[in-house]
Amino acid sequence: MEIFLIRALQFILAITILVFLHEGGHFLFSKLFGVRVNKFYVFFDWKFSLFSTYSNWYRRLRGKEPVRRNEEGEYEYDGTEYGIGWIPLGGYCQIEGMIDETQHDVAKLQAPPKPYEFRGKPAWQRLLIMTGGVMVNFLLALIIYSAVLYTWGEDYIAMKDMKMGMKFNSEAKALGFRDGDILLGTDEGEFREFSADVFRSLSTASEAHVSRDGKDIKIALPGDMNLLSMLQSQPVFTRPLIPCEIDSVIAGTPAAKAGIVKGDRITSLNGHPIDSWNEFTYQIGVIDDCLTSATTSKDSLALRSVTMTVARAGGAKTDTIALTMTPELHIGVTQTTLANYYKPTHKSYGIIESVPAGVRYGLDILSGYVSDLKYVFTSDGAKSLGGFGAIGSLFPPSWDWMLFWKMTAFLSIILAFMNILPIPALDGGHVLFLLYEIITRRKPSDKFLLRAQYVGMTILFLLMIFANLNDVLRWIGVM
Repeated sequence: MEIFLIRALQFILAITILVFLHEGGHFLFSKLFGVRVNKFYVFFDWKFSLFSTYSNWYRRLRGKEPVRRNEEGEYEYDGTEYGIGWIPLGGYCQIEGMIDETQHDVAKLQAPPKPYEFRGKPAWQRLLIMTGGVMVNFLLALIIYSAVLYTWGEDYIAMKDMKMGMKFNSEAKALGFRDGDILLGTDEGEFREFSADVFRSLSTASEAHVSRDGKDIKIALPGDMNLLSMLQSQPVFTRPLIPCEIDSVIAGTPAAKAGIVKGDRITSLNGHPIDSWNEFTYQIGVIDDCLTSATTSKDSLALRSVTMTVARAGGAKTDTIALTMTPELHIGVTQTTLANYYKPTHKSYGIIESVPAGVRYGLDILSGYVSDLKYVFTSDGAKSLGGFGAIGSLFPPSWDWMLFWKMTAFLSIILAFMNILPIPALDGGHVLFLLYEIITRRKPSDKFLLRAQYVGMTILFLLMIFANLNDVLRWIGVM
């Protein structure tokens, strides 16, 4: 529960910052060009708001008269209304004279545009107003990445230093890889550290470079491997080889009751040799698959009852241990990590160095995200989509400011890119229609813009339902 709350707080704080600055971009350009902004809200205020500068108590506190309402019951404009909603799914900047999710009265828009209205401004000014949010989000990400590099620098384990090499699945071995190979790079470039970029490069490269028994080996690659398949296969295409050594044992768990201690190394599970945590995780996955067909508690108990061979800490002896895993297939130990075996490389950045490095980092993140977008339109890619639960789980389980800001920057890039997609109701939809107007010198009709807005809102609503449904299905174990 504690981990959930920490992640939820990080998620809400990050979203608050991103929404405020995104809408602030629209607000800034609107004010710059003399366009009236009726409302500026962080989070949505459907039915009611948590705070509003138009509320009577706040205006009395400021020594102002309550805002009057017109015949339709709407507040008369008395400066921009600033507020905080209660639905943390985004926010909005209500710009006078613009057809969006907050304003869609076509009849009202039939009157001649007033000087302070969005629709009365030149197309290039409207274009800047609509792209203001995206520009702020992208610049924010670059600033955060630069600040993170300046403040904390970088810590990473260099691929060339991973002397135990990698663990490969059967697909990789069919191409010529062997367990223990040290991945150096591909014909597309050298690998610095183990990250998603390793998989991206391997999926498109024509050859991989590895170090095997002290010799540099080249392995031919097809050049068109499916990235999602490489990542989602069990086991995955490749992972750094980490010995199956116990880092710590949790009190009261099956491992503790069986006498397993820190430093012990698991060498077999139900007769299957275990040379790494990679292999151990795979064998647990095999048991999990068998559990799906278990019809009785007796069958389940039998599958969870396992026999392990354990090399004792210090290598003095080897014991055979029988234990029963929890229903979640846990034994109650923590795994060793790469940091237990390799010394990380630290790189510091001065204030001048951090800016171009942060820009390159942000552009690499954007490039990787854009290149992976094509997989969304596949069946496996659609299943991998996640909603708020998936996004929240990306934050660290304990509060770490460096990881928080890196995650916030990543989400800022995603928000910028998603908003610029040419989907009606998103900034990109408005930009598409404005570009059409600039090129053809013909403005789409208000009725067309209204219908497009409805279509866009429907698409976004269905996508949101689909993504969050995937979260639920993964949580209950269906996906």
